[in-house]
Amino acid sequence: MEMRMIGMFFVACLLGVLWAEGSPAAAEERKVTLVQPRQAPQVITVGGPQAAIAGFTSEAIQLAVDALKSRGGGTVKLSAGTFQITGPIRLASRIHLQGAGRETVLRKGDGFRTRFVVDADWGMLKVTAQDVSGFRVGMGIELFDDSHKQGWDVTTAVITAMEGNVLFIDNPTVNDYIASENGTISNAFSLVEGVGVEDVRIADLTIDGNSASNDYLNGCRGGGVYLHKSRRCTVENVHVTRFNGDSFSWQVTEEITVRNSEASYGSGLGFHPGTGSDSSVVEKNYSHHNRQDGFFLCWRVQHGVFRDNIACFNERHGISIGHQDTDNRFEGNHVYENREHGINFRDETHQNSGHRNTFRRNTIENNGTAGGEFYGFFIDGHTEDIVIEQNIIRSTGKGSQKAAMKAGPDARNITFRDNQVSGHPEQPAAR
Repeated sequence: MEMRMIGMFFVACLLGVLWAEGSPAAAEERKVTLVQPRQAPQVITVGGPQAAIAGFTSEAIQLAVDALKSRGGGTVKLSAGTFQITGPIRLASRIHLQGAGRETVLRKGDGFRTRFVVDADWGMLKVTAQDVSGFRVGMGIELFDDSHKQGWDVTTAVITAMEGNVLFIDNPTVNDYIASENGTISNAFSLVEGVGVEDVRIADLTIDGNSASNDYLNGCRGGGVYLHKSRRCTVENVHVTRFNGDSFSWQVTEEITVRNSEASYGSGLGFHPGTGSDSSVVEKNYSHHNRQDGFFLCWRVQHGVFRDNIACFNERHGISIGHQDTDNRFEGNHVYENREHGINFRDETHQNSGHRNTFRRNTIENNGTAGGEFYGFFIDGHTEDIVIEQNIIRSTGKGSQKAAMKAGPDARNITFRDNQVSGHPEQPAAR
């Protein structure tokens, strides 16, 4: 009997070993330890004498990024202190840019602009400048003329070489720029950008755009933080202030998360998801004192979640929605004391309106501080299938919010129910 028990115990142990060796976890362990060496996380520190790279410059940060790019990714860890930024920090896939908190400041240098004296035709990689004294290799630039100075018409690039008055750049020009049409080269650029990247994280730092001495950069081509043709990226605990353009801009993206971040005193939009950005998560952010909208959904921003954000004291709308911006959810946001509408649906055709957006448990109050005909919700265009429910929409005299909601003559199927509405001079929901 005793021998039988010992035999059964041996078989059970053997089966346990075989099961463990055949389990998915064990297979993964074998793959990691037998086929590939196990590697510690790749980290390069930047800034100060104790760091691997001592400099407090954009060049020092880029050196660390490029080193990790060659290793397949890792973390660039920035010290507290002020880094002088003269060119865009260009992230690569699987790179994490990690500051030490708001004491890590990336500050843009002073602006410089000049005219170019030879037409910069489409596809060129050089430009002949009138004055190159304020430029140097590695600096970011934008190129434009009077006919091509907005949106996607602007060329952005980095100077790769200089010969006399000729600047060589790394991105080909995207238009025919005419010197006689006020053709301009400026050192406006994004401070941190990811173009064509995946699984990037930007966290725990401040970006100071030094807007008073820099030119404006349109948000389609740049921002304080700029992501383009990228996916599964995260921005958190980042404060962009005084950027002459959009503070945060992401264009043609999938699954971008922006959380616990702040846009303040920018010359453009606070947060600008746009151009076909799908499945964004925008939560617990603070957008205030920007010259345009706090949150601006541009073209084809769809299936996003916007929750627990604050938009206040912006010089246009708190939140703006328009061209094919459909199927988004807005929950728990606080939108107050913006100069114009709290929530604005832009005027679009039926095919292109921002249909099927839902607003629940938001607080919309005291907007329209500019005076005039402004509302908590203003639904223009041929917008359809909007749900507005369980929100607090009120006016306490700090703004001129005329009514909780006004829908234009072509808007259809607006569900407005179970909202707490108070203090407006007009009826709760005007048409």
